[in-house]
Amino acid sequence: MSDRPATFTLGGDLTVNRLGFGAMRLTGEGNWGLPADPENALRVARRAVELGVDFIDTADAYGPGTNEKQLAEALQPYQDGLVIATKAGQSRPSRHEWKPLGRPEYLRQQCELSLRRLGVERIDLYQLHRIDPQVPAADQFGVLAQLQKEGKVRHLGLSEVTVEEIEEARGHFDVVSVQNLFNLTDRSHEAVLEHCTRENIAFIPWLPIARGEHAAAGGPLAGVAREVGGTPAQVSLAWLLRRSPVVIPIPGTSSVTHLEENMGAARIELTDEQFERLSRPA
Repeated sequence: MSDRPATFTLGGDLTVNRLGFGAMRLTGEGNWGLPADPENALRVARRAVELGVDFIDTADAYGPGTNEKQLAEALQPYQDGLVIATKAGQSRPSRHEWKPLGRPEYLRQQCELSLRRLGVERIDLYQLHRIDPQVPAADQFGVLAQLQKEGKVRHLGLSEVTVEEIEEARGHFDVVSVQNLFNLTDRSHEAVLEHCTRENIAFIPWLPIARGEHAAAGGPLAGVAREVGGTPAQVSLAWLLRRSPVVIPIPGTSSVTHLEENMGAARIELTDEQFERLSRPA
């Protein structure tokens, strides 16, 4: 059986449980506006914290703005140790559009708005949602470093980046987290995960629950789930927790039932054989 650490310390001073919560799905259809049942969304957020979640991921683009306000409404006054990580750098011109926007004045404006919506004086983890290819990366990294110097953010991270981009950003500030797409089915960012593991940078996989062949009824996930008495979703998350000690999965849901199921992944320990079986290509 594995000796799997239950926590990870971001930036040397911010320790969180390694199973977080992605709040994006608390918003309305297409991550736009409020959901049909706003009170249910607040219940889900509160239940996550009750279940021991102390790392919640959001972004200014979710809603847009709505998700940060939801978390403030649901969780203020924030309990000690609760980390709400947010992001900037993705604009939402319309319900179906996501466009990188990294002009320094825009990132600064969005930081101020996030501080206001979340009702905090400092954001514990502020992440660049996407690097804008139309703006010099150094300008984007530079304004984030300045926001940190001003005390508006505690730690800084990146999202959907390469190893080379991580290293470029580290020339401007200490990168404590990287948030890339990663799960059992899609491991295209394996090199980034390996780099983060070596450098002790938190790797936050979005869309952490496997889909496709791995998740099929007769696939390896279903087989291991039967053996451990869990669900395929729980085993997907348990595999990520075992994959590297720097991984912090952030499964998201708008259902209390699914939330409770996801959090059950923390109790599942995979044997070496089960982990290797799942790790084989589908």
